[in-house]
Amino acid sequence: MQTPEEYRKAGKSLYERLHLASYPVAIKYIREPAEIPQDFIRPAALKQKASLCQAFTYARRSGLSVAMTADDNFCTPSTIMHRWVNIPFEVLIESQMRQGWHRDAAAEQKRIEHGKSMIGKANLPKLEQYKGFICSPLPAAAFEPDTVLIYGNGENITHIIHALTYGGENFPTSSFEGFAEPCLKGGLIPFITGVPQIVIPGMGDRAFSGTYDYEIAIGIPAGLIFDVAEDLFKTGGWMNMGQPVKALLPQSLTENITPGFKFMRDKIDEYSNKLSPAKD
Repeated sequence: MQTPEEYRKAGKSLYERLHLASYPVAIKYIREPAEIPQDFIRPAALKQKASLCQAFTYARRSGLSVAMTADDNFCTPSTIMHRWVNIPFEVLIESQMRQGWHRDAAAEQKRIEHGKSMIGKANLPKLEQYKGFICSPLPAAAFEPDTVLIYGNGENITHIIHALTYGGENFPTSSFEGFAEPCLKGGLIPFITGVPQIVIPGMGDRAFSGTYDYEIAIGIPAGLIFDVAEDLFKTGGWMNMGQPVKALLPQSLTENITPGFKFMRDKIDEYSNKLSPAKD
């Protein structure tokens, strides 16, 4: 088990080495409001409400530590999907039909079923034990997180994916719908399933949380953050694209540019010659 100090160190390393524009976010799911540290901002205590994606923005851009429960969250659909209140999914479908996001009730039903499948229907009962989360910038987090959410540009996220999969495992997987992306795929789903998720910020993020137009994100089960820190920039050795990324358009390239390309070119020629009929 890693200590909060080790998580902070890994978060600082990733922030600095990737030249991230905002801090990685440490997220921990809580079973009772009593678990919220006294120094954390809680919107309800200020007689306000916020959305879950706003809480992430406060943490990653302003360095604040924020707690969210159903009482703090004005984005009621995410409250239901997290199962922080015991309301039937049919009510969620009705609420979304009033929004007009999808064609009809059948489309909304399919969408909710798709969301359940991403979480894993067998995992849904597990969600009911949690009543909220706390989040902080990872380089300053005083707790062991369940999930780490990292925003960046495409180059940042590509480097993280390369590091995650350097050992031939931990492949991120995602199915996109343009709604509830950071709160579900950036936080909850990696925690519940143990699988990293790619996040393309959706409508709520654009409308409420000030997500920049170039930003995408990745949600990572917290324990894998150490693999990312360890294997960052190792892919390809000296051929790694680096940070800042070396964006060039060189001319007159051949397969000889890398040993792997040349090997495959030779094999293509070898197999082609075997398959080609002999000429007299």
